[in-house]
Amino acid sequence: MFHSIQPLQFLLTLLAGWINRRQLEAIEYRKEENRLLKERLGGRRFRFMDAERRRLARRAYALGRKALRNSTRWSRQTR
Repeated sequence: MFHSIQPLQFLLTLLAGWINRRQLEAIEYRKEENRLLKERLGGRRFRFMDAERRRLARRAYALGRKALRNSTRWSRQTR
């Protein structure tokens, strides 16, 4: 039985590594996209509407308290 579990563990580890790489690539893409959009603003201040802040807070809530706290602190600084 021990020998039959090893190939499954290997496949699951391989799959988890692939998913992790894809997620990291997506995050890096979004970071670069945000940098480009900020450059287009040209130093002007960007303000979110209340509905947009709520949408961001909902997403941050799914990530946990730390992300939500950072999101609300950041939105207060941009007002």
